[in-house]
Amino acid sequence: MKLICLTFLVSLSLMVNAQNNFKATQIKFERVEKAYNEKWETLKKFVQAGGYGDQFSMIINAYKTEGKLEVWLKNNSAKTYSLFRTYDFCAHSGTIGPKVIEGDGQTPEGFYYINVFNPMSNFHLSLGVNYPNAVDYARTGKDRKPGGDIYIHGNCVTVGCIPLTDEKIKEVYVLGVEAKNAGQEMIPVNIYPFKMTDGNMKKYIAQFPAQASFWKSLQPGYLAFEKNKNQANISEVKGNYVVK
Repeated sequence: MKLICLTFLVSLSLMVNAQNNFKATQIKFERVEKAYNEKWETLKKFVQAGGYGDQFSMIINAYKTEGKLEVWLKNNSAKTYSLFRTYDFCAHSGTIGPKVIEGDGQTPEGFYYINVFNPMSNFHLSLGVNYPNAVDYARTGKDRKPGGDIYIHGNCVTVGCIPLTDEKIKEVYVLGVEAKNAGQEMIPVNIYPFKMTDGNMKKYIAQFPAQASFWKSLQPGYLAFEKNKNQANISEVKGNYVVK
């Protein structure tokens, strides 16, 4: 029993060190260090004032039609998220509807997570999104390329990504580093065509009837978050999102 407990404590210590090392590694890069120097002191005051404490988790919700990116935070001991900041897209690419194939210029729609922190991006700083996922591959079909390299980034240009100004990406990037450093392995990025109220669904499905089935599979995830202020349990089953 002592050996089991000791092994657990060592494993826990290694996990904590790995998390702390993430921030230490990131801040060695000049742009990240500058972002921290410029943004973190002020951001931290608002984080503390919001009751999120020193360790918090993060969810990003993005809405293509509204051109808004929301950052939601919660203290790691809390049960629900609250809205921390809203940022404007500074450019747009394509139209509403999911990304289907490489080169179509579309910004994806669906349930993703951050899988890359790029401190040396060609677009100042960037957060990679794990597009394509299983639902995207199923939509694109066999022997066709779904594309990739989807990021939330600076530099205010885009072909399928979510662009913010350099000043805004500094804030989102720093918040992401802090969340990951506090132990959040997967930071959700939920990309919606619009705020998926019943009224908007009716309006936009009338304009884009081909997207009706797909958007109806996204709406339960949106509604669950609106109701519970927490990420729903979403799985990818046979090319579709299933919200539990």
